[in-house]
Amino acid sequence: MADTTQLKYTTLNEIDAIHATLRQSFRAGKLRSIAARKVQILQLAYLIQDNHDRFKEAFAADLGRPALETALLELDSTISDCKIAYDSVEKWARTEKAPFSLNFFPMRPVIRKEPKGVVLSISPFNYPVWLALGPMIGAIAAGNCFVLKPSELSPAVSGLIAELVPKYLDPDVVRIVLGAVPETTRLLELPWAHILYTGSGRVAKIVCAAAAKTLTPISTELGGKSPVVIDPKCDLQTAAKRIMWGKCVNAGQTCVAPDYILVPEDAQDKVIQALKATHDEFYPTGPSTAGVFGRIVNYAHFRRLKGLLDRSAGEIAFGGETNENDKYISPTIVKNVKGDDSLMSEELFGPILPIVPVKNVDEAIAFINDRDNPLTLYVFSQDAAFKAKVFDNTLSGSAVANDTLVHCAVDGLPFGGIGPSGSGYHTRKYTFDLFTHLRSSLDSPAWVDALFGSRFPPYTAKKESFLKSLLGVKLPPRPRQLANGTDQVGKGN
Repeated sequence: MADTTQLKYTTLNEIDAIHATLRQSFRAGKLRSIAARKVQILQLAYLIQDNHDRFKEAFAADLGRPALETALLELDSTISDCKIAYDSVEKWARTEKAPFSLNFFPMRPVIRKEPKGVVLSISPFNYPVWLALGPMIGAIAAGNCFVLKPSELSPAVSGLIAELVPKYLDPDVVRIVLGAVPETTRLLELPWAHILYTGSGRVAKIVCAAAAKTLTPISTELGGKSPVVIDPKCDLQTAAKRIMWGKCVNAGQTCVAPDYILVPEDAQDKVIQALKATHDEFYPTGPSTAGVFGRIVNYAHFRRLKGLLDRSAGEIAFGGETNENDKYISPTIVKNVKGDDSLMSEELFGPILPIVPVKNVDEAIAFINDRDNPLTLYVFSQDAAFKAKVFDNTLSGSAVANDTLVHCAVDGLPFGGIGPSGSGYHTRKYTFDLFTHLRSSLDSPAWVDALFGSRFPPYTAKKESFLKSLLGVKLPPRPRQLANGTDQVGKGN
């Protein structure tokens, strides 16, 4: 398992050399052409496809991940992202015309899509291919040189990526840095065109503070406690299946996994019955059977989760089995959990799902709003008014009805948090945008001064009047009420 796999860390001198090499490569325009970018993107797809079985073995070593989960959530989805970028990069990178303006169209204003430079991504252990190579796809598509710092907590997968990348991709444009705190610290001392950090809010504060010293722009994807609001009138059988899947995939170590359930008190037991039936359907031989349910990434995270469960004042409805030697925690439902419980003190990031009983949907909304904005908010209901009430009165990175996790896979949807759950958006086209500089450009012909010559000194009232007639804006009628609600009708203009 992951605690015994060793990585050979990149030296601090090597990090400096990597940074210098990629800066030189970027200046040389190694990925200036779309054709060069497509070669690297396609090579990345083949890196995964050619080594499918090796990656499955690495995931089993790091996370005890079932092979189907690895293929569905990481390998095949990342290959798909490569294909989307390969097919779309020419369109994504195309210079855009600015919206038509009668005054400015002679200057031919456009928006150039240009790479930012040498960019850095620091990826987490829980999805060590999709969250590591996904940003790489978008950065390359945008024409950047790219450094990946994968997680040292998933050493089998990170080591495999470090081995394969230089065999498939040009080391002058993509490099892997292996390491822990000292190596990451050194990376953050260097100037970057952009940083994408995926991980905990605690570490994000350190990363953001370090980036500020070099004025490096940064985007973060941080997770948090994603709630599930259940309408007791919903299709409980379907809801239970999708909630349990979202919670049990990767043993709950997913940034958008359901973190807790809010349900009316009188429906709590009915929800638990549906969840238990789904659990037994998912794991007929028990979740402890090797290869059917994941394991916690390391002993430290196992002990953190067990400690939260042991200190909880809630009642274990089912589950609760643990085995430290195997880093195993069974899917566990805890009922009658209060807002100040240990299980509500931090993002769980494990297969424990507390149920917080509430009086009604209004109390559920207030409960959510009293806490940090979550990365995702789930609602299970067939009632359009119920869903709208929850979504319209809360803030979250994503708002998902009647399913879990799948929004991350939908091409065309941005993935990102709000406030403490993250900043910025990525996945597919949005990753391209993240690593792209929108460069304003125009080309103004000499004859334009026949129209705009009045901008030049010496200034006169006549010139000002002419410019106002040319560029002035006619406002719509005043609103009948001011912002404070005062009626101003009859008060004149």
